Amino acid sequence: MNDVLIIIPTYNEIENIDKIIRSIFNLYTDVHILVVDDNSPDQTSSKVIELQAIFKEQLHLQIRKSKSGLGPAYIHGFKWAVDKKYNFIFEMDADFSHDPKDIKSLYNKCNEGLADLCIGSRYKEGINVVNWPLGRIILSLFASYYVRLFTGMNIKDPTSGFVCYKRKVIEKINLDMVKFVGYAFQIEMKYKSYVNHFKLVEIPIVFKDRAYGQSKLNSSIIKEAVFGVISMRIKSFFYKDF
Repeated sequence: MNDVLIIIPTYNEIENIDKIIRSIFNLYTDVHILVVDDNSPDQTSSKVIELQAIFKEQLHLQIRKSKSGLGPAYIHGFKWAVDKKYNFIFEMDADFSHDPKDIKSLYNKCNEGLADLCIGSRYKEGINVVNWPLGRIILSLFASYYVRLFTGMNIKDPTSGFVCYKRKVIEKINLDMVKFVGYAFQIEMKYKSYVNHFKLVEIPIVFKDRAYGQSKLNSSIIKEAVFGVISMRIKSFFYKDF
């Protein structure tokens, strides 16, 4: 797995970043990690710099000027990954919502040619979510049905943020045309992969709500997803790079 890069976007994740980095490297000695930090006031980036002294060649850091959303952070990371020629590029949260043990399963699907994009799915086999309030589960499930209705994608968890991409998927998508900044970014990337005829595969995971730090979900992110999906679908009829 020495051709794997795991991108972890951070904003005020000082309580999690040390633990998640060590956990990943304890399981996989040959992967690389890129932390894309939005200049966190809690000095998340300083902790990453400390860890770089231990994981010298494998831990990388990009610090952006300010907090501008999940999507732009990942786009920054994708461009860096493509430039460095990694073959398998992961999205993953810093807060242990995604179990590092599942990295191997996502990788295997792509490496074995069974998927171009493998999604760690909370809803592939029932509802595999731990410690979320009922309202959050209902909102997430509604979003999943809503996206399937408007896009035609047969993906049960289109908002999942635990994803393995083959590099050719990232190279095909015009990253400068990716517009969503919140969780709708996850939908947009999957939909652009779908309309470019890449093979999207879901595997079941157990998603656990964060134990430390605060969720970044807010009303503006929800609004972006609701109206953005409709806009994205309409544009896809008229523009190649929508």
